[in-house]
Amino acid sequence: MDKELPNFRQPPRGTKARAVAIPAGRASRFTQLGTMTASVAGSMAVNGIAQLGKGQRPSLRNLLLTPRNVNKITDQLAKMRGAAMKIGQLVSMDTGEVLPPELAEIMARLRADAHFMPPAQLKQVLNEQWPAGWLGNFAKFDVRPIAAASIGQVHHARLKDGREVAIKVQYPGIAQSIESDVANVGALIKMSGLLPKGFELEPYLDEACEQLHQETDYAREGAYLERFNHLLAQDTRFHLPQLIPEWTTPRILTMDYVSGIPIEDAITLPQAARDQIAHDLIDLMLRELFGFGVMQTDPNFANYRYDPETGKIILLDFGATREIAAAIRSQYQQLMVAGLARDAAKLHDIALDIGFFNEDTAPAHQSQIIYMMGLVFDALLQNEVFDFSDTALSQRMQAEGMKLAEDGFVPPPLPIDILFLQRKFGGMFLLANRLKARVRVADMLHELI
Repeated sequence: MDKELPNFRQPPRGTKARAVAIPAGRASRFTQLGTMTASVAGSMAVNGIAQLGKGQRPSLRNLLLTPRNVNKITDQLAKMRGAAMKIGQLVSMDTGEVLPPELAEIMARLRADAHFMPPAQLKQVLNEQWPAGWLGNFAKFDVRPIAAASIGQVHHARLKDGREVAIKVQYPGIAQSIESDVANVGALIKMSGLLPKGFELEPYLDEACEQLHQETDYAREGAYLERFNHLLAQDTRFHLPQLIPEWTTPRILTMDYVSGIPIEDAITLPQAARDQIAHDLIDLMLRELFGFGVMQTDPNFANYRYDPETGKIILLDFGATREIAAAIRSQYQQLMVAGLARDAAKLHDIALDIGFFNEDTAPAHQSQIIYMMGLVFDALLQNEVFDFSDTALSQRMQAEGMKLAEDGFVPPPLPIDILFLQRKFGGMFLLANRLKARVRVADMLHELI
């Protein structure tokens, strides 16, 4: 449409976010990601030859993670968005000392450099998804997004009937380029030399493709938003936006606008309030697993906000929602029962059943994994209140995990549902840690199970 969107505002001075056109064509995206991978590989080859000429033995990791390559990878993924950036974010929940510092820098910059579509590209997407004359229904449409992520960006608008709405607009070409994006990122990961010898990456890439296809279906996400509104209708602890179906399509998700502060900003609240927030989110996670049988599996902090006036937790983004099979729910119930009873033999059996290791895993590695699981349950049971600000457990687990890796343990491919459950557990731990919360976790588990 030739008519300008109302109330267009330029980005404020000083912000790192800027309008960057998203490459929409599959061929264009494939070419750009492929060119980046080839460029990085060429740089590695040149540096490797130079090191050999000096009599040095080159390291794949050191060749990949040069400052120049780090900048090249980060800038390209930030511009591409989509599956390429989403895979990066999947491992960005806790960079800390888990990832090499250079990769941690890449992930941190991917979270911070929230580029967004320029107005012309935004209007093109809206025109393709909404009927002709749609602009006449809006009194205000802020083309600068209030949030920008890997798959889409969110805009604040007001309809002429007075409703304040949040509109999530998917970047063009994202859904059509998932396979090629994932293949290119997979090639980069393999090139890095950071994977353990014998690690099977392909099953995870295949599952990533399937999950990303689901996340790009905004009609599916809208249906889960409505389902969780129904499931939590009587729970006064949470506030969810309401879906506006007449302005929702497979590529645009429209909801009523809900204000609040970032969940991590709740660190400024009194201890009791922070404890309650962590308790309520952990309780919701356990209810999703053992009660609802459906879980929002993405624990990204941006998916949660807090309303200081009402004391309610705002739940956003249901794109990564998954049904949890009854068999998996039963397995995790058995896992919790065995752990709380400190029954190592039963813990071993159920861990084998879930797939944390298999029959071919070395007995010493199996014992080490059960020992690590026991450390978690011991920490929960030793004190009535678990202090998430105490890093002793996470440091101990990291050290034990490093021992496993150094001893040659290669984890077998896990079912994707298990991976997403573990990701949610880890994300809730990190959020509670960020809030420095103290929660009676063992009591919650006993009561539920």
